[in-house]
Amino acid sequence: MSKKYVCVHGHFYQPPRENPWLNKVEIQESAYPYHDWNHRINAECYVRNSASRILDEEGKIQAIMNNYAWMSFNIGPTLLAWMQSETPQTYEAILEADKQSQEAFSGHGSALAQAYNHLIMPLANKRDQETQVIWGIEDFKSRYNRMPEGMWLGETAVNTDVLEMLAKHGIKFTILSPYQAKQVRKIGAKDWEDASDAKVNTRRAYKCNLPSGNEISLFFYDGPASQAVAFEGLLNNGEAFADRLRGQFDEDDDDMELVHIATDGESYGHHHKLGEMALSYCLHSLEEDEDLNLTIYGEFLEKFPPEYEAQIIEDTSWSCYHGVERWRSDCGCNTGGNEDWNQEWRKPLREAFDQVREKLITLYEKKMEPFSSDPWGVRNKYIQVILDRDTANVKKFLSENFGDGLSKEDEVKLLKLLEMQYHTMLMYTSCGWFFDEVSGIESMQDIFYAQRAVQLAEEISGDSYEPDFVESLKKIPSNIPEYGTVHKAYELYVKPMELDMIRIGAHYAVSSIFEEFPEEVTLYNFSATIKASHYYEAGKQKLMIARTEFRSDITWEDLDISYAVLYMGDHHIFGGVRQYISPEALEELHDKMSYYFEKGNIYEIFNLMDTHFGNHNYSFWHLFRDEQHLIMKQVMETNLTGAEGAMQQLYDNTYPLLKTFQEINMRVPSRLKLPVEMAVNNRLVKELKKKDCNLKKLESQIKSAVSIQANLDMVTLNFLADRQLTERMLELEQKPLDLKLLKKVNTFLKMLEDTPLSPEKWEAQNITFGIKENHYQDMFKRSEDGDESASKWVQAFQELEESVNLSL
Repeated sequence: MSKKYVCVHGHFYQPPRENPWLNKVEIQESAYPYHDWNHRINAECYVRNSASRILDEEGKIQAIMNNYAWMSFNIGPTLLAWMQSETPQTYEAILEADKQSQEAFSGHGSALAQAYNHLIMPLANKRDQETQVIWGIEDFKSRYNRMPEGMWLGETAVNTDVLEMLAKHGIKFTILSPYQAKQVRKIGAKDWEDASDAKVNTRRAYKCNLPSGNEISLFFYDGPASQAVAFEGLLNNGEAFADRLRGQFDEDDDDMELVHIATDGESYGHHHKLGEMALSYCLHSLEEDEDLNLTIYGEFLEKFPPEYEAQIIEDTSWSCYHGVERWRSDCGCNTGGNEDWNQEWRKPLREAFDQVREKLITLYEKKMEPFSSDPWGVRNKYIQVILDRDTANVKKFLSENFGDGLSKEDEVKLLKLLEMQYHTMLMYTSCGWFFDEVSGIESMQDIFYAQRAVQLAEEISGDSYEPDFVESLKKIPSNIPEYGTVHKAYELYVKPMELDMIRIGAHYAVSSIFEEFPEEVTLYNFSATIKASHYYEAGKQKLMIARTEFRSDITWEDLDISYAVLYMGDHHIFGGVRQYISPEALEELHDKMSYYFEKGNIYEIFNLMDTHFGNHNYSFWHLFRDEQHLIMKQVMETNLTGAEGAMQQLYDNTYPLLKTFQEINMRVPSRLKLPVEMAVNNRLVKELKKKDCNLKKLESQIKSAVSIQANLDMVTLNFLADRQLTERMLELEQKPLDLKLLKKVNTFLKMLEDTPLSPEKWEAQNITFGIKENHYQDMFKRSEDGDESASKWVQAFQELEESVNLSL
């Protein structure tokens, strides 16, 4: 059997993007047409690697492959948590891949764990290191139903203490850069060989003996080949990719060899378009190569225990030439593009967070003392709650760790203490220091987490922690002159995002004008129960007066509020919110407000709001981003609907003129063309958004647009066309042998072929491939046996295959 083995590792990770107060990623316009960057990267990379294409010589899809099942990979726990709730199709495909890989690789799974939230482990204190490892392991076990063999360290940042922590908790191996090796020797040999500056032989596994007496295995990845994948265009061709890996073996070495690479998983599809297909081709080619073996690290270790041992260079990583300085100093490492900028902000940012951490350690231990003799052990177990915030599970956690008989006040205090520690960990997420400017979204995200931790500390203790934190932010320089320090960005972006229970109530109250909530509803990570509600409407104007009870599903804190909201049309919303006083006070407010509303006396309603709610007045600007966008879309649609007649008339009147301009080759004045193009795009978008759009009408509209050379919003139109196609394909997936449905899909695809629209067809290809595998052979055989209906189906299905680029 061949002694040559190959392993490809992908580190799939995105920094957390959730609003810390909502545990939800809010809309990000820069990711359009997707809701946010997580959704966009999922569409470009994560889900595509779960069903990647292998093409034949004619460029047709001949196979669809789950790359995760044939490579080694880790996916950050915070990213997996997002996938589980937002993209369950991707999430389930990844879990299934790990099961499939165990059948292919001698019982070993392709998934590795990751230190929980990608902080720089050598810069963390011992307690945080331990929590990171324990949380990473427990998160992995809850998803993959097995103990992880290996663990990925954020930025591969490592020192001996970190390796000790991995070994202590049963981790068998980790993956490092070749530049992190210090010296090596054959086990049993006396003298060490210098391995610094990447002189280590990466084609073998190494044992690392630790001071405690424990040991851990190390794999140093092939640097040049990994670099070629990430930055040198190796993913432009799957065959070249496979050949490059084959070429990394030492032809003069007859010993067992492992060629392995490690890169960001986002290389496969996000950083490099169609990179996942190059990976599929490469893995498929290597798997069929009789001269070598595709493997993963756990299988290789079991078959070939290390014959060499290694020592590491302390405090090093894979992306900082200076060790781990990128995350604590202006070391010179940056992403480039801003020559005048510096990173002098890195050191004071870490110091600011360290000050917060140390103060909150004191508070945590003091407030935990009456409840537990092992507060840090309790924090390690808190991952059980992070993974499942169901009330019954949280009650079980509280009972097991603090006993029964806790008061409601104690439950809230304990959950706030643990959430405080959770956000204290999140504020060290490495991305906050990686880039060039402290006011960038990655650094600000870490400041969001720090602010949430500080807010919880103040609620728990009644003491002021924020002033010192703010003072530390004033010492952190920004490269942007308008800011001066990061404190300005903090005031602009962090403080407005900070929420308390009243602010949550305000959002709910203002939203209630546009959405009829059920009596009990979950709003982000809060639960709301309507206790009383009065609604009035007069033309555009609306009035809501109500009482609602709120409960945080995270800390169990609750609040009973009363509120009044007046809507004046468009985005003009005025609301007042306060803690509920009594039914008499609410009823008095209701009587007066409803009286003045029916009289049309808006001025008196404003006076009542000022009197009853004081400073707790809210407007459209206090809504969360998604709801702001939703309301603005509603307002826009309302206005566009009112203008549709005028737009249609403009189009009808102008169309002949535009045709004439084109025929005499005369440039169309922009003041004539732009309004028509707006009308054209609006009509097409409206038609494509319909559940079952009129194909003839759509085709006619597109042809008319093309005939006058209108500039079309192709990003939006292609996205909507693909959604239309997917809806039809999902219907066909449920009834794959329905010839009428099949022809309906073909008609839609045929119409698209004659237009400038070019939808992705990705999901359509997956569904077509599935129908082909499950039904085609049977239908083809029936067709051969003379079944006329089967023959028609086969003919129509082959037309579908051709349209979505499947190999016939």
